[in-house]
Amino acid sequence: MASVTAHDYAWIRSSPLFAYALESGYTLTLLRGVAPREVLQVMGAQPHGVCAGMAALIKCQDDLGDSADYLDGSFIAGAFTVPGEDGGWTLVLHVADGGMGMQSRFLEALSDGGRAVVHSSNGGKPLHFFHWYEDGDLRTTFERPTARDGSTPDALNSMMVDVGFALSHDESELSERVDTKAAAFALAEHLTGVRVTEELLQGAEYQLGFVPEEPADEWTGIVIDITDAHGKRLYREITRDEVEVASKPGQRIKAADRD
Repeated sequence: MASVTAHDYAWIRSSPLFAYALESGYTLTLLRGVAPREVLQVMGAQPHGVCAGMAALIKCQDDLGDSADYLDGSFIAGAFTVPGEDGGWTLVLHVADGGMGMQSRFLEALSDGGRAVVHSSNGGKPLHFFHWYEDGDLRTTFERPTARDGSTPDALNSMMVDVGFALSHDESELSERVDTKAAAFALAEHLTGVRVTEELLQGAEYQLGFVPEEPADEWTGIVIDITDAHGKRLYREITRDEVEVASKPGQRIKAADRD
């Protein structure tokens, strides 16, 4: 894979389909040794049939958006098998989900005993992320190539340079040298052996899953922690029960100050 660079993925800038994905948000995940059906099950997806091609996947997501509440975080995921390094891989694509559909807990479970490589964009702002998981462990992750995290944040540095990333803090140098989104595709190919093309995405038959919006966590209380200009600190923990009682007419919150 040493010859793969960002230039091999220049097609993402001329593809109307991928232009839509970049504008609306997407997540592309590659998983080794896990079948599409199992991936969708781990994601908590409800079977939603099959479709042929990325354009049809986009239409399924658009149809869902038309029927759902604007703030609903549910989405359609499409998965299919593709050959890569050391055997079969599953490619999972979500389009127009804001790029946040593949949660870390899914990736930890799905990469257990294997590997997961993910790149995404939330559209709009935009924010672009890359994640490499190995055997359930987040090895390297970054939004900006110069600010890496994970258990081995520098393990991919030589690969990143090979595909075209400039590991420099000079933003002008970085923008002149490489299309960072195309470089993310190339880096994913280095780690998986999977060459993603427009023809691959448009020619595949996707197993579809409807991933419902995750329920919001129940809140149990609030913390007030304020230090004024004179250095005096107010620290107060207020439980949910206290807030609910205080919301009744004539009631007030009683909680001890802690320094």
